[in-house]
Amino acid sequence: MKRNIKGYTLVENQYGEITDREIIQDAKQQCKDKGMNPAFLPSHPDRLDPETLAARREKYKEYIEVTQMFVRKFLSSGSGNPVTITLTDDDGYVLDLAGDPAIIETVRELGIGEGLGYNEHNGPSSVHLCLQHKRPFRLVGEDHYHHILQRMACYSAPFRGEDGSRILGTLSLMTDIEHEHPHLLALLCTMADSLEREMFTRKQNTQLQTLNQVLMDTKYHGVIITDDSGRILKMNDCSLRLLCPDDGDRSNYVSRPIFEIPPISRYYEQVIHKGKSCIGAELTMELGGDIHHYMLDVQPVYDREGNLIRVIGTLRDITEMKRTEEVLRNTEKLVFAGQVAVSIAHEVRNPLTTVKGLLQLAHRDNNLRHYDLMMSELERANLIVGEFMILGKPQATVFKLEDCGGILEEVLQLFEIQTELNDIEITRTLEQSATIRCDRNQIKQVFLNILKNAMEALPYGGHIHVRLDVWEGYQRITFTDNGTGMTEDVLSRIVEPFHTTKPEGNGLGMMIVHRILETHDGTMTIRSEAGKGTSVEIGLPIQDM
Repeated sequence: MKRNIKGYTLVENQYGEITDREIIQDAKQQCKDKGMNPAFLPSHPDRLDPETLAARREKYKEYIEVTQMFVRKFLSSGSGNPVTITLTDDDGYVLDLAGDPAIIETVRELGIGEGLGYNEHNGPSSVHLCLQHKRPFRLVGEDHYHHILQRMACYSAPFRGEDGSRILGTLSLMTDIEHEHPHLLALLCTMADSLEREMFTRKQNTQLQTLNQVLMDTKYHGVIITDDSGRILKMNDCSLRLLCPDDGDRSNYVSRPIFEIPPISRYYEQVIHKGKSCIGAELTMELGGDIHHYMLDVQPVYDREGNLIRVIGTLRDITEMKRTEEVLRNTEKLVFAGQVAVSIAHEVRNPLTTVKGLLQLAHRDNNLRHYDLMMSELERANLIVGEFMILGKPQATVFKLEDCGGILEEVLQLFEIQTELNDIEITRTLEQSATIRCDRNQIKQVFLNILKNAMEALPYGGHIHVRLDVWEGYQRITFTDNGTGMTEDVLSRIVEPFHTTKPEGNGLGMMIVHRILETHDGTMTIRSEAGKGTSVEIGLPIQDM
């Protein structure tokens, strides 16, 4: 419990009540007991060396700057009181003096200056008593032990850190006793409180500036900040790169309305005019001929009165994430297709084999009409079932050295029956056949799928040309038709599972071709133009015999 009696603070503790006066008297008595002579200048043996002083001043640099600012304001207010303000650290060492030059000169003549340490060895001082009792303290006139100091009035107030508990140092005011007034201690306490608030504000501002800098410097998010009317205040390089790739100068956009950037303008309008935040809006834009996907967040910032002061938008490129999602979707499709494929194989292949066997037996006895056509269609149905089998239950690949021309010739002979029925002419240029290491059945599957696609692209007849040659260590097989061709969009998705433009297609043929070629270290190049036809070029590594 504290109360004032005749200008001095009264402190109540478990031993009773002890006043500032009693504390001062006790300190002076200790000086007498030590044999100090009050007629001489107080000795100040405890001083910091220049290097240590410089280090501590650097630590308290901002506190010194703020204190000097307060002193300048105080002196410029025209109070007329000659004062000096001293800042010390939590050990009582003087780190800075500021104020009236005449008073500072007097203080220095008394041996008080930067690096001096106030403690019990140099007599009672407001600084030492303030730190010792952790509260403001003042010494006026005869409160000082040494006679030369009795013409001074000294006041000290502690300042604390962020948590308000630990004392970081003191602010002290010294003036001539003629200008002594109890209000000076109150003024000093106010200055200490202002110092604490200013330092807290500075730290907050520093943290905000750091966060702002990190936010604006990021290479992965575009950031655009506007005022309450939509005028652009800040935008980082990433936002410029994402939205305006042809313009690398941010100054062309700062201070301009955000509404002049069409892809995101309407989301800022919602925030500014309707107070409606935008979280996770997906945008699709074409940049440099490529389609890019973005995720946009636009949120308002309000002051304490609830007034809109800023609008912050962040833009992230999610193109790769979209591509990954597409891969995952395709994977899910394949898993499902695999489950279906096993079921289809069991349900269809067995009766298909039975029908084929019975048909061969009947043809041997009765020479059936259209036998070749029926067998061809059964073989085609068997191939379709085989595609599902490969998808659902991949079989072990058996590699052997094979003559590529021989495999191609087998497939062409099998396929010619169907092409004749559909008024399609097949021509071949077999320049050079080479030995390849492959699974014969899988390579036949590749050729059959490509030829089937070519035939389906010629619903009213046409021409398919097959070329076999060698090029740069690869056996090259090129299939060219003059059919309907494909658009760029269809061509870009041709190996995706279940992507088909045919009413009766299953979208698995080219995906299986692609998979088989991957296991054979082969290549595939497709060129197509809508209305003009398609060319599929297959490359398979040649094996030396």
